[in-house]
Amino acid sequence: MKNQESNPEVVTFGCRLNTVESEIIKNQAIKGGLSNATIFNTCGVTEAAEKQAIKEIKKLKRENPETQIIVTGCAVQINPTKYKNLSEVDIVLGNHEKLQVDSYRSKSPSDNFQISNIMERKEMEENLISGFGKRTRAFIQIQQGCNHRCTFCIIPFGRGNSRSLPIENIAKQINILLEQGYKEAVLTGVDISSYGQDLSVKHSLGSMVKQLLVMLPNLKRLRLSSLDPAVIDDELLEIISTEPRLMPHLHFSVQAGSDLILKRMKRRHSREGLISLCKKIKQLRPEIVFGADIIVGFPTETEENFSDTLRIVDEANLTYLHVFPFSARPETPAARMPQVEKKNIKKRSEILRIKGDKIKTEYFKSLIGKEVTALVEKGDQGYTESFAPIKFTGPVKRGEIVSAKISNFSNKRLSAEIINNIL
Repeated sequence: MKNQESNPEVVTFGCRLNTVESEIIKNQAIKGGLSNATIFNTCGVTEAAEKQAIKEIKKLKRENPETQIIVTGCAVQINPTKYKNLSEVDIVLGNHEKLQVDSYRSKSPSDNFQISNIMERKEMEENLISGFGKRTRAFIQIQQGCNHRCTFCIIPFGRGNSRSLPIENIAKQINILLEQGYKEAVLTGVDISSYGQDLSVKHSLGSMVKQLLVMLPNLKRLRLSSLDPAVIDDELLEIISTEPRLMPHLHFSVQAGSDLILKRMKRRHSREGLISLCKKIKQLRPEIVFGADIIVGFPTETEENFSDTLRIVDEANLTYLHVFPFSARPETPAARMPQVEKKNIKKRSEILRIKGDKIKTEYFKSLIGKEVTALVEKGDQGYTESFAPIKFTGPVKRGEIVSAKISNFSNKRLSAEIINNIL
């Protein structure tokens, strides 16, 4: 049984944005005097993510019946009544309310259900944090929400429309984390490619990154989270080609390789557009490695459409694949389209995963004998600039950036011998 005075725990599901917000939630809950409580920060991207959260909620209540359970996050914002009706849940908070200290102060029972209209939010609030526990990479929220309405996606209804954090606020947050010893920052949001279009002084993502790196000379490594290939601006391409502190690893929300399926998804890029973009970036920075989110089994997807997806992996030189079997979200246009049989979705997903694993393995093996720099994350493990996982054979310290030589590949991980500690 938990101590009555114990700090609240936060259980996080889903994206990097939730990782950032869970730190804010914990800070605000402690400031609000909350104790003996567990806060579930849920994800609404897939049905599986929702089921996993509900399973964990029920399990915790069985094991710790006196624990107060608070639920929040995208799944809750999208369908709050579903979570209000769970007997295990004590308090339901929306995505705006979860970041407010007042939400965690002792109140009357009528305050146990707090959900506002997320579409009314026009600006991002500044919520500064000083760390991420044992994580060695700092996730920086630069943007929130999305103005686009892909037919499969329900997240805009959980996050609201796009709104950006001014560059001065971003630099302020990163500086706080640099003072705590962090050496790598990851810029994250729902749709960071749309960064700055809502600000009074408009920015593109590229112009912001360019200014940010000038403002932060002590920042050693910068990464970008998922990008929309439809809106990669010229300044970002310039930074990719000239700035070694921007890591050579880009992740695109590709979703499909068929123009017909992309059109039905209401995606803004084309098959040829993605291939041309990746070729252009490779010419600018040959060592760069691409990752991609891909949905398998989108409604009406045929074997021919799926073959287009398999081919685009090679043609766009994609290395890290995040494969998502299609999950119909309630009230989305895609949920009303003719569905692909689940057995076919499962089969195609496995085919794509096998292909992705083969490509990734070939890439890892190509690194054997090469010198790399890597951030030490935990124990004897870390990640290279191109986000390849490595295991160090010599003594290392968490949070250090080290120079190492890749010596072997086994059990899906590279081994590397330490050359020296850089930072």
